[in-house]
Amino acid sequence: MRLRRNSVSALVTAVAMAAFGVSAATPVASGEVPGRTETVYSTSSPVTSVVASKVTLAVPLPPGSPHPQACDTLAYLRWRAVDGPRSSADAERVLVAQPGVFEGAGAFDSVARNTVALAADSGRYIEFWALDRRSNCLEDHTGVAAALRTGSFDTAADYYFGGAEADGRRFGGYAEGAATAWLRDQGLAQTLRDEYDVLRIEFPDQAVRKRKVLCGGHSLGGFVTGYFAEWDFDGNPATTDDAGYNQCSGYFALDTAIQAGLSLRGLQVPELPAPIAGSVEAASWQLDTALPVLRLPAVINPETTNLLALAGLAARLSPDGVNDLVRRLPDNPNVAATLRTLLSRDAAMFVTGQPDVRDLNATNEAVLGAILDDNSQPLGFLQASVGFPVGGPIGSKSFPLPDSIALSPLAMGMFGDAPKVSPTVYHPDTLYRWADYDDTAELTAPYTSPTSEVTAIGELARSLCEPPLDFTEWYFPTRLSLDLQQTTAPSFAGHHIHLDGVDRNPILTFRSSGGIPVADSGSPRDEVIHLPGYNHIDVLTAAARQNDGRPEVVSARLAAFATDPA
Repeated sequence: MRLRRNSVSALVTAVAMAAFGVSAATPVASGEVPGRTETVYSTSSPVTSVVASKVTLAVPLPPGSPHPQACDTLAYLRWRAVDGPRSSADAERVLVAQPGVFEGAGAFDSVARNTVALAADSGRYIEFWALDRRSNCLEDHTGVAAALRTGSFDTAADYYFGGAEADGRRFGGYAEGAATAWLRDQGLAQTLRDEYDVLRIEFPDQAVRKRKVLCGGHSLGGFVTGYFAEWDFDGNPATTDDAGYNQCSGYFALDTAIQAGLSLRGLQVPELPAPIAGSVEAASWQLDTALPVLRLPAVINPETTNLLALAGLAARLSPDGVNDLVRRLPDNPNVAATLRTLLSRDAAMFVTGQPDVRDLNATNEAVLGAILDDNSQPLGFLQASVGFPVGGPIGSKSFPLPDSIALSPLAMGMFGDAPKVSPTVYHPDTLYRWADYDDTAELTAPYTSPTSEVTAIGELARSLCEPPLDFTEWYFPTRLSLDLQQTTAPSFAGHHIHLDGVDRNPILTFRSSGGIPVADSGSPRDEVIHLPGYNHIDVLTAAARQNDGRPEVVSARLAAFATDPA
């Protein structure tokens, strides 16, 4: 069943605004905290019992490379029950989440709403916060925000691709060179300090933090949380009020593990002895200076991650519109190579560019599905289970790898667990549409089934474009990815002290069947919940009601964990 949300958007927004007594553009009163602002944002979500806001805190960066003034603030998204307490201090507990790689706070929108709503249904009032990295201050969401107000995708396309003005500004392009040099300092230590500062500012009393806060994250965010648990913020092991584990009453892992250091199942990155660790860290600093933003020539870079938000916007504004994004895409090598990498059916199509993927006739929902669905997207960390293409012939997809390799143990689960398919007809008379996760009559073997589809395509589209802190991160700091692999780096020695920090609190871990094959935390206090049919993105976006008629598992178990972590 397809649920059209545009018609209820105004009602949902009115309910949320009435709860706060403000309009969508009006900052919420910030209490006694200087430099704090909070602004409710509108949504088309069908979950009307939850209100969401963007919170910013004035926390200047340490002296270093020149950076925009906007980057001297920390930001997070806050979700709370409409009929619950307005002050976070009065909430029963607060789940605080670190995002994954190339991921912003907006990615948590669905799981946060569903979790808070389920807790409120049982009379328990909790909150969910999703942190945003400072690097996202370089992003320009003007075009997307303006298009959501006008209801026209052309507003965003003209802004990003045509040089048009929106809200009094023009798109200045994607930052590079000197404009991103300051990101070389945005590694693990600064990321952990930023989380600590958010918690300290919002809950000044350490005992309150310890009682109320649950720390966790998705994907890479689980490893960041592992370091947070083991970190000592004043560098004095004798004073533990500032220890990371004493800021949280429990941890939660969304298709990841709460542990310091990256690891895959059966492949643990070894700890390096101090002399070697120093040389490796020095080499990583050189790489980071040369490449402060993690980007590739195609598929993963600021332009392509913005295109994901635009694909969501097109599907959100006009689900059955045809190729609104595709017909407006710029003709440049990055976009061309990205489309061919993601959507080519076989190696010959990738090499020759024939048929041209831009010639495919598809609805905006089908385009979004083709980019991110587990039956099409080749990379496991970008996959969601959102339905299946219909309306035309479908064939097996063998690029970049045939299923015989991609689904074998040799691939270590890095390409998901679903067979890959592709449209086979590129003709104006054939229009590919999208069958939603709960269009059960269309979800047939051998490629899919109702039990392996869990996210509504409309929910994914909404999450990609509506939150003011976006789903996809344009500028991921290389420094952070390098730091996470160096548990014994000399620069960490004064703070990475409490190596039993993860074991000091209970852990709730969610493991998707088609997600990233990370190793378990190894903690005796870790409860692992397996999620059949889920992929890596689904743990954030799965629909509140599943095809078996039950509430969504991740949000239901998170709500229960928040009310009783032990």
